[in-house]
Amino acid sequence: MGKKIIIDQIDSLKPDFYSISQYIGENPELGHEEFKACELLTEELKKHGFSVEVGTCGLPTAFTATFDSGKEGPVVGYMSEYDALPEVGHACGHNLIGTMGIAAGIGLSKVINETGGKVIVFGTPAEETKGGKVTMAEAGVFDALDAAIMVHPLDNYVKSGSSLAMDAIQFEFFGKSAHAAASPHLGINALDAVLQTFSSINALRQHITPDARIHGIIKEGGKAANVIPDYAVAQFYVRAAKRGYVNELVEKVKKCAEGAALQTGAEMKWSFYELSYDNMVTNKPLSEAFNRELISLGVKEEEIMEQKDGSGSLDMGNVSHAAPSIHPYIKICNEAYACHTHEFREAAMSEQGREAMILGAKTMALTGYEILTNKDLLQQIKAEFKAQKTLG
Repeated sequence: MGKKIIIDQIDSLKPDFYSISQYIGENPELGHEEFKACELLTEELKKHGFSVEVGTCGLPTAFTATFDSGKEGPVVGYMSEYDALPEVGHACGHNLIGTMGIAAGIGLSKVINETGGKVIVFGTPAEETKGGKVTMAEAGVFDALDAAIMVHPLDNYVKSGSSLAMDAIQFEFFGKSAHAAASPHLGINALDAVLQTFSSINALRQHITPDARIHGIIKEGGKAANVIPDYAVAQFYVRAAKRGYVNELVEKVKKCAEGAALQTGAEMKWSFYELSYDNMVTNKPLSEAFNRELISLGVKEEEIMEQKDGSGSLDMGNVSHAAPSIHPYIKICNEAYACHTHEFREAAMSEQGREAMILGAKTMALTGYEILTNKDLLQQIKAEFKAQKTLG
């Protein structure tokens, strides 16, 4: 009966959810500038009895919306993303993700007074750039959750999988300028230090595990060919399947830069120029519960694909180290459109995209209902999470 109530409630609110997703899609806002989306999403949650805090962790477009039954029980969290990309707008479908998160929360809230427990919807800004979830995870915002769930649009149904942990490291080299033809012996070439760093990292790649990636650019390398550059900057992403190995690699990459500074006589300063992402750790019992609910809503089991790889990095990874988490994908188009393209943006604004959003919201809400009412499932989720934490 509880599941039918959830489905009926979400269906009855379809026009509202359609309107919200369309408005966000038509009014794209970059990371930490999502003021219109934040206001629209939180106002809808308030209408349905959620207690809303805007500005979570000092992030002006983050929010925490809570519906508390006042009774003992698990805590289910849903993630909403709503930032857009430069030029191509919502070409990653965050207009759908943001709306899906609140729709799932609202659907589950309609039965939570019977089941007990609590449902929280988190507005997590700037996923495409500076990862609002990273800041929120570091502050302990997700620590009390028994489950953290979000769903991403794609061209297929794909099970929750993995992602790479990542550090973004910058090296600044300070040398001494001189005329490159008349007095090169008086200069210290900061660009040479950058080039030596790249050379050392290229040699290092032979000795790293297959899952690891190190890739970078020269951010600054001088102003004129006849002047010895006294300042140069290199930026790198260091990625791997596990956070611990990324930490090891970063130390090795630092030594490459230190050696380059020693060789050239330049001074070196390093820093992290973006927030660090942890690897995504899927909670298997939670993932299996989600897949069962998706099948119950009409998706064929053979349509749900295994994730091929986890070669990218995402801030949901940081959440997965704080609470049992999943990040599956829902099919919004029949063509193999890649994310971050004009075609995918149009798919996220289509009727098929909106219908997929409702399907995703129902699946998230029904999975939440299972967590609130199925003690065996809850124990399996907790045991898996504890085991994953032990393994690191």
